[in-house]
Amino acid sequence: MNTIVIVLALAVVLLTLVAIAALVMVVRHTGGSRRKGPSPEQVAAAEAEVNEELEQARRQAAEIRGQAERDAGEIVKKSESAAESAALMRKEVEEEARLLKGEIKELRTDLERRESRLVEREQRLDEEARRQAERARKLAETETELADRRVELDQVADNRRKILERVAGLTADQAKNELVKEIENQAKREAALIVREIESEARKEGEKRACKIVTLAVQRVATEQTAESVVSVLHLPGDDMKGRIIGREGRNIRAFESTTGVNLIIDDTPEAVLLSCFDPVRRETARLTLERLVLDGRIHPQRIEEAYERSKAEVRDLCVRAGEDALVELGITDMHPELITLLGQLRYRTSYGQNVLKHLIESAHIAGIMASELRLDRDLVKRCALLHDIGKALTHEVEGSHALIGAEIARRYGEHEDVVHAIEAHHNEVEVRTVEAVLTQAADAISGSRPGARRESLEAYVKRLERLEEIAQSYDGVEKVFAMQAGREIRVMVRPDAVDDIQAQVIARDVAKQVEEELIYPGQIRITVVRESRATEFAR
Repeated sequence: MNTIVIVLALAVVLLTLVAIAALVMVVRHTGGSRRKGPSPEQVAAAEAEVNEELEQARRQAAEIRGQAERDAGEIVKKSESAAESAALMRKEVEEEARLLKGEIKELRTDLERRESRLVEREQRLDEEARRQAERARKLAETETELADRRVELDQVADNRRKILERVAGLTADQAKNELVKEIENQAKREAALIVREIESEARKEGEKRACKIVTLAVQRVATEQTAESVVSVLHLPGDDMKGRIIGREGRNIRAFESTTGVNLIIDDTPEAVLLSCFDPVRRETARLTLERLVLDGRIHPQRIEEAYERSKAEVRDLCVRAGEDALVELGITDMHPELITLLGQLRYRTSYGQNVLKHLIESAHIAGIMASELRLDRDLVKRCALLHDIGKALTHEVEGSHALIGAEIARRYGEHEDVVHAIEAHHNEVEVRTVEAVLTQAADAISGSRPGARRESLEAYVKRLERLEEIAQSYDGVEKVFAMQAGREIRVMVRPDAVDDIQAQVIARDVAKQVEEELIYPGQIRITVVRESRATEFAR
């Protein structure tokens, strides 16, 4: 509204200024006409100009008034919308205030309820505290009364004990010791009888089942073994090839031996040379190298080195293939490639004439059969038996027992801890802790001790039998000693007047321990001590 008033006032002022300007011009024209006597044309022109300026002032005033009315209308509309917004906002604020008042009222009511519950709970707790205090007082009185009664009972018991001691002639400690000793002796006798019965039954059943399992395993996997030595023979197309192998002033044979690490023996054997080496893999590599050189006909140091590298790669491939074939035969998967290569190298190793790789495969079959009979993890036991002699592949390179070497290799290449333990414990160098290790030992012993599995020289065999009899004969009270079953059992006959039953058991244990410490033998040796008492009379 103030804006409208201002606009109208400006319009009135503008009209006034226009009117004053018109009057001034009229006066000027009038004054001039008085002085100079203007002509009627000038007067008419001045009036027309004044009229035109007045008309123009009216139009401007009308435009200003219209613009002012439009601005005033917009201002009125804005003021009306602002009033509506203010009314709506006031209504929302009033509604929110009403809701807040309701919530405050509910909170106040809730607080009052909680205060009333807390008051009730405090009253109950006070009542419970009073009851507990009363109960504690009564318990204290009861404890005092019980303590007094306990003192009285102790006095009565002491008097009764003194009367009993006086009547029996023994003190309480003496009577207690006598009773405890009697009960202990009786318990020991009963326990010994029970233990003897249990051991007898378990031994009968265990021996019966063990014989069945072992017999079944041996019958199913017994295979022939080939005896190998530390010498390989290579046949030549002719004796003139020996000179080419030796070379000028022995150059070729020296280069061959230094490259392969194998001794090349050229003697009077017609059309044949000998390769000697304790490492069977190296000996086989040298044999293939020499075979290549003989077939090619070109023998010189550089050619020897080339043939040796090719033969070395070929032997490695043969080892890998042999290891993979063993795994396929046993149904074992997921093994480290280095372990597979070491297994394949055992294809060229022998132990007492028994091929080590075939021995491992046979042991794995035996162990798997026994594990199935005992409802154990068949695959794990087969894996233990297959890898138990893996250390023999490195005994030419690493010092130490093949069992400990094999355990370290298996641990390095991520084998299960049970497998590692079975490897390191299969010769009792580590105390056996698992059933898998026991089955590995059993499978190893069965495979190595079955008839025809291993061989040894006659001289060593005779010496071993003689030493067995000497060990048993060295004990006091021994009358006769017999080595039986090819040295797998010793029958010791003792004098009954010099050795009793307990001493006979001691002799058997001592002989077994001394045999284990002094002799090397496959499988196990049974020591049987026989003590026989005879009473003879004649009827006449």
